[in-house]
Amino acid sequence: MEIPSGYDSTSGSNKICRLKKAIYGLKQSPRAWFGRLTHVMVSLGYKQSQCGHTLFIKNSQNGKLTILLVYIDYIIIAGNDGFEKKNLRKELAAQFEMKDLGKLKYFLGMEVAYSKQGIFIFPRKYVLDLLKNTGKLGCKPNRVPIEQNQKIGSDQESPRVDKAQYQRLVGNPKG
Repeated sequence: MEIPSGYDSTSGSNKICRLKKAIYGLKQSPRAWFGRLTHVMVSLGYKQSQCGHTLFIKNSQNGKLTILLVYIDYIIIAGNDGFEKKNLRKELAAQFEMKDLGKLKYFLGMEVAYSKQGIFIFPRKYVLDLLKNTGKLGCKPNRVPIEQNQKIGSDQESPRVDKAQYQRLVGNPKG
């Protein structure tokens, strides 16, 4: 917390500031939480990816890899170092209130499957939900999605696009 402007902190008085809201009600709370998580991850020897700041990577001395990915308030831990993954869960549980949801089954609407060959991601459920939400579930597939040489937006009789539906489809929560 920063001292409010206009308050003289050099007077030596024993005054305190009382918060009117808990940290979870503040706009800065996600940033503060992620800053704290980043500090903990770096202190545990993880490096923050420059490509995606929510990705943390640790290469063990024995050549094994552990990855932590943050998406909003979900954390995914993956890698081939079982000891490091267990240790990471323990360290995070000591620092944050967490709930282990077990093995990853779905992520962003996509199914995650495991086999001896590796981990596979299937977008089938996501695509079916998308088609259902747009009313296109019964549509027939087409080899070419649009006619060749068709001029987009030139036809005045073309149906109007539902702006709210489009925003929902591309992930805008205001749509």
